[in-house]
Amino acid sequence: MTLLAKYARHPGDPQILSRGPSSLGVWDRLARGLGYFSLALGAAELLAPRRFTRALGLTGFEPMIRAYGVREIGTGLITLSTEKTTGIWGRVLGDALDMATLAAAVHPQNRRRGNAKIALAAVIGVAALDALVAAGLTANHRRPMKPPRSYRDRSGYPRGLSASRGVARSRAIAPDMRANPLAPDQRSAASTSAVAGPRL
Repeated sequence: MTLLAKYARHPGDPQILSRGPSSLGVWDRLARGLGYFSLALGAAELLAPRRFTRALGLTGFEPMIRAYGVREIGTGLITLSTEKTTGIWGRVLGDALDMATLAAAVHPQNRRRGNAKIALAAVIGVAALDALVAAGLTANHRRPMKPPRSYRDRSGYPRGLSASRGVARSRAIAPDMRANPLAPDQRSAASTSAVAGPRL
């Protein structure tokens, strides 16, 4: 991003000499790496599903592999966004689906069951990493639940209700803050002119 910013800057803008410290933690960086991995794997499954089906002995299941590729791309995009925790948990659910698919491919009639076993072991390892990162992100970004404050001991009268009675009457009120600051004769003249209306 720093390199792109240097090329996109205007001639009068200040140059970027060095990058500052990153605000991303360990779990955030691992999530970003897993997001890029999802995009790469999803693109491979979407563009070349037949290679996966031939290697795993799942010939005829190309549409399913393409659907898995779309899922990987979707979770990768979410993981690289601000909702990285949701994306990683989506990867965990996708790993469970992949393990179920590969477990079904490990049967004696499958000539490629050896490859399926290797792929299943790899998915189990990635699933463990995904679950670890998801738990770490959830713990880091969880907001502490504080108990609601209680204001039952506050009445709004610091000196008590009895000591606050009559305080407003004892203090002088500025003329411009009164309800009607006009003198009595001015009030009567204003009311008379308002009733009579303007003279023509």
